[in-house]
Amino acid sequence: MSERAGIPLSTLAKVEHDRLTLTYDKLMQLSQRLNLRMSDLFSEPDSAPEASFTARRSIGRLDDALRVNTPNYDYYYMCPELRRKRMVPTVTRIRARSVEEFGELVHHPGEEYIYVLKGPVEIHTEFYEPVVLQAGESIYIDSTMGHAYVVPEGGEEALVLGICSSADDDLMESLITLHSDDVPPAKSRATSGRRTHPKR
Repeated sequence: MSERAGIPLSTLAKVEHDRLTLTYDKLMQLSQRLNLRMSDLFSEPDSAPEASFTARRSIGRLDDALRVNTPNYDYYYMCPELRRKRMVPTVTRIRARSVEEFGELVHHPGEEYIYVLKGPVEIHTEFYEPVVLQAGESIYIDSTMGHAYVVPEGGEEALVLGICSSADDDLMESLITLHSDDVPPAKSRATSGRRTHPKR
């Protein structure tokens, strides 16, 4: 430091121990030699941000889930008492038998992971050929890409665990209200008088 700044080591030692203050000229010399702005010599070091703990916890049971019925799916939104979740776990029973029956592919913010509990399940996405997954297989997709999950020909009802995630704090509310105008009220209902879910 002494060699780079051109300031005697003894002088720097006194400054370091608060026994001497450098003149403006010396400070200017120091900032130029070290390629620093003058203000950087006086700024406090950035303190590490304090960790944020929410200490949230929720036990997920199907009986306590927010259940929403649509023509294509039965949704079970797990841990519904936790608000402003950035990750939404959902158990979904799939009934649609073809992408034609399903209708328009769904788009929504974020990403999602689907694990097949009971298959097979046929996954349709906007930019890829359909793929059939069996129980124990899974897929991770960009949710902004059009997608639909259906039961392939010859199959019965399928069951999947889905995890949707997004930086949007209101992701769950966004999912529940997705395309709500596309489904007649009589064909889409939630138990216990809760909000209806659109067709997905």
